[in-house]
Amino acid sequence: MFSLKRAMEAIYEVEVTTGSMTHAGTFDNIFITLIGIHGESERTKLDSYGRDFKTGMKVKYKVTSRFTLGNLLLIRLEKDNLMFLPENDWFCSLVKVRTPEKDVIHFPCYRWMAEGERIELREAKATKIYDEKYSQLKEHRKNELKLNKQIYQWTEFKTGLPKCACFQEPQSLPSVVRFSFTKDMDSAFNSSTALGEIKMKKLVKKPDQWVQMEDMESAFWSSRTTISEYVQLHWMDDDFFGYQLLNGPNPMMLRRCSELPLNFAVNDDMVQPFLGSVTSLTLEMKQGNIFLCDYKRLADLPTQVINGKQQYVTAPLCLLYKNQMGKLLPIAIQLQQQASEDNPVFLPSDCEDDWQLAKLYVRNADLLEHQASFYLRTHLLAETFTVSLLRNLPAAHPIHKLLMPHTRYTLQINTLIRERLLGPEGAVAQNTSIGDEGMTDLMKKALSDLTYSSLCLLEDISDRGLESVPNFFYRDDGLQLWGHINDFVRSMVEFYYQGDGDVQRDTELQDWIKEIFIHGFLEQSCTGIPQCFSTVEEVIKFVTMVIFTVSAQHSALRAGLFDYGSWFPNAPGSLKRPPPTSKGSSDKNTLLDTLPDMNTAVYLVSVFWLLSKPSSDLVSLGQYPEDYFCQTAPQKMIRDHQAELSFLSESIKDRNAGLQVPYTYMCPDMISNSVSI
Repeated sequence: MFSLKRAMEAIYEVEVTTGSMTHAGTFDNIFITLIGIHGESERTKLDSYGRDFKTGMKVKYKVTSRFTLGNLLLIRLEKDNLMFLPENDWFCSLVKVRTPEKDVIHFPCYRWMAEGERIELREAKATKIYDEKYSQLKEHRKNELKLNKQIYQWTEFKTGLPKCACFQEPQSLPSVVRFSFTKDMDSAFNSSTALGEIKMKKLVKKPDQWVQMEDMESAFWSSRTTISEYVQLHWMDDDFFGYQLLNGPNPMMLRRCSELPLNFAVNDDMVQPFLGSVTSLTLEMKQGNIFLCDYKRLADLPTQVINGKQQYVTAPLCLLYKNQMGKLLPIAIQLQQQASEDNPVFLPSDCEDDWQLAKLYVRNADLLEHQASFYLRTHLLAETFTVSLLRNLPAAHPIHKLLMPHTRYTLQINTLIRERLLGPEGAVAQNTSIGDEGMTDLMKKALSDLTYSSLCLLEDISDRGLESVPNFFYRDDGLQLWGHINDFVRSMVEFYYQGDGDVQRDTELQDWIKEIFIHGFLEQSCTGIPQCFSTVEEVIKFVTMVIFTVSAQHSALRAGLFDYGSWFPNAPGSLKRPPPTSKGSSDKNTLLDTLPDMNTAVYLVSVFWLLSKPSSDLVSLGQYPEDYFCQTAPQKMIRDHQAELSFLSESIKDRNAGLQVPYTYMCPDMISNSVSI
């Protein structure tokens, strides 16, 4: 009887990999249960008579079942605290199981486990809902989404803005979406010592006005970068003013002007001296050489009092001319939307103090627009994509596997940003002229203008008429990135969806896009955001947009903030004087009187430093350290994608070597895979 029993037993070889990040290991007890079509193995403690789960370690075990389980469907992992030792989470990367039939099955995990937690993992093969063969897996799929919908509930951040996850503080986030230990410590370090890092702590307690420009130079000298030094030297130059609108942190405002707005009191005679004697404004508009930045969304926003002083904001119109040398130069600035006698049009031929002051108000407007666009177009939308993904696409779904690396840390960083930057007491709200109420109103206006086309780079560039502007590196690098991402997404999507019918009958995929439309874009059909998917092409385009938004677009709007904003007169968050109502009323002291006080300027610069600083555990675009697919075809697609991005990185670096002001913000190896900072 004993020998017969032994003959019926099935032995499974199990290899468990612990993550390689700091403190990924655990002393706790880990148990495993194997689940097949014929039943379950006994709950087995994984113990090799040593410390089993050290950081980065792979350990093999044998799990014995009283009978052959048949096709292996799931594994169940459980974690129990080891007596007398403090609780510590465990990061499980991957479990491999070799069956008695010699098949090797991968069960990707890539998540933290807390004490008492129990998780069930499926094999790595991506499966759509209509491809499920086994009732156990159908039930598992259903239960996974049911639980996730209980955990990741939608809630309102602020009325009229995209909804967000329900978590009020980082500690309430599930372990699967929290920072790794390294990132957690890094975040705490950054938040508490930013001002110390840029050596500005002493200025935080000074609600005083700057007395002279030399004081600013002394204060910001220790925190300079190569580009910020250039900014400090050239921020008053007209050609650099134009350059920033193309390649600075906010390349989203400029558009070609073929007809002047009726409320812009500019005429041919005003700007003729800046165009040349043989041309005219009308002719230059026809030739595509006139451009406009219209900050109309800033009109009528509430402003606040800082340090007992009323702050001001304008809604300027700025006209620019691309000259024969390809430089983009400002040629007219009107500081308010409605033309009137007390709202003059400032020109480069005006006295230098008037012209520099007019440009200062534009730089303030551009910074405020940037802040609204940055948080809305990248952080808030990234959260929309992430929450809907977790709620509607189970871990076995191919689009879940494709996009999960692009959600890394997004929920936690957004929870921190809502708490520390965007809330009523946050650094952005407290240190900008429009405050919390004004920033919220500005973001609402930006959302009402947001369209699907504006999120798709090629269409956005075309809609703004910027196809042929020279030295537009945001466009050049971005379009190449979009193309590479699109090629990669196409190969992946077409591998799993052979035809439009496959897309239409994927109910989970349809639920994903439906919730994005409802909760992210507030059911506004005018945005052009799809409410459902009908074709493979529609899925390819949307997934491309998602990856581009949370990686390349986020980097373009984030990474240059400190470079261009640490010399804060170039990017003031608030201004203390109302805009001039006539020409000739400014002098050398007017600019100093207008700039924000010392503490206000320093706080905002510290925010720029936090947002621009690279993460200590950066996973760059196209890198997928977590192998969610474990299949030959998708793995090859990933390697091909990585090779293309690597070639693009080298190409961008070669170009930058010849530039006085290099553009690095869309270099693939410097772009994070996700909104993680």
